[in-house]
Amino acid sequence: MARRADNRWLRAWYQGGIWVYVLVPLTGLFKALSALRRFFLCRFGQRRLPVPVLVVGNISLGGTGKTPVIIALVQYLQSRGYKPGVISRGYGGQAPAYPLVVSQETPVTHSGDEPLLIVQATGCAVCVDPDRVAAGQCLINLGCDFILSDDGLQHYRLARDLEIAVVDGERQFGNGWCLPTGPLREPVGRLRRVDWILVNGRADKLNIPGAPEYFEMKLEPDHWRRFEDHNKVGLEHFAAGSQVHAVAGIGNPKRFYQTLRTLSLSPQEHDFPDHHQYAPEDFQFEESLPVVMTAKDAVKCREFAQPHWYWLEVNSRLPERFWQALDTRLARLKEKSESVQKEQ
Repeated sequence: MARRADNRWLRAWYQGGIWVYVLVPLTGLFKALSALRRFFLCRFGQRRLPVPVLVVGNISLGGTGKTPVIIALVQYLQSRGYKPGVISRGYGGQAPAYPLVVSQETPVTHSGDEPLLIVQATGCAVCVDPDRVAAGQCLINLGCDFILSDDGLQHYRLARDLEIAVVDGERQFGNGWCLPTGPLREPVGRLRRVDWILVNGRADKLNIPGAPEYFEMKLEPDHWRRFEDHNKVGLEHFAAGSQVHAVAGIGNPKRFYQTLRTLSLSPQEHDFPDHHQYAPEDFQFEESLPVVMTAKDAVKCREFAQPHWYWLEVNSRLPERFWQALDTRLARLKEKSESVQKEQ
C-alpha cells in the first residue's frame, strides 16, 4: 500500500495528474507558513558554527542525485587537506539516541541508508541528528574542520557559508507547484539565492531568470559489486540483453532503470518508496533472475542478500569549472577565517 501511495503522488506531480489541484488552498497555507518560519529562523534563530558549512540540497521531492554529489565533495575536500564531516537527518532510520556518529557497523535501521552509504564510500565522519546544529558541533568535537549538510537547504537554523542546489535536468520541477499540490518544498525563485546549481543531466532546458551559473553533472556507472563477497565486477559482467530484476527504493527509480538499459540490460522494474526498509519477502519474484539495485538500496539488504545479487556503484562527474569555482570560494573562506582569528 505504501508503495502504491508513494508512486501515485510522484506520478501526479511529474506526469500531469489533475486531481492534485484540489489541494491548491493547502499549498497557499504551506507557502505562507514556510515563509514565516524562514523569516524568523534567519532573523532570530540561526546558529553559526566556527567552521565553514556547505549545504547540499534541493527544492523538490522525488530524488535529484544529492548523495553522489555529497560523496564527490567529501572526496575532493579530503584531497585538499580538509577533514570534512557530514550532517544528516537520517531519513529512514531511528537511532536509540542522538547525536548518532555513524560507523561501518551502525545498523542501517538506526542511521538511515544515505549516512551509512556516505561513510562506506568516503570514510569521513557522519553525524545523524534532527538537530543539525548539535550534529555539526558533534563533528567539530571529532576534529572536523569543514561541515557538509546533506539535504539541508530548508534547515535555516543552521547558518551556512555556501549553498548548492541539485536539480533533476529531466523532470525539473514537475508541475511547478509547492506541496502538496506539487513536489516543491520552496518556490523555484529560491534557486536565485544559492551559490551554484548542479543539474543532474542536461541543463539546456533549465530557465531560471536571475539564477546563478548552472553546472551539468553526470552520474556514470563505474562497476558492479557482488553481494557474495563485495568484490568489484566489471560493467561487462552481464551479457548484452540479460534480463535482471531491478530493485529501486530511491526518489527517481526511472533514472536507475534507464542506466541499466544504457548498459544493455533488460530490467524487470520493481519500484519501492524512497528510503524503503527492505525485507526478504520483498524479493519473492516469480522468475529466478539476477537481482540488481543501487548502492543506496544495497546497504539495507546485506544481511539477507543472495549470491546472485549485485549493486551498481556510480561516480558523480562534475566539470572542471565547478571545482575551480569551489576552490576560489574555499580560498576566500580560509582568508576570512584567518582574519577573524587574528582579530581575536
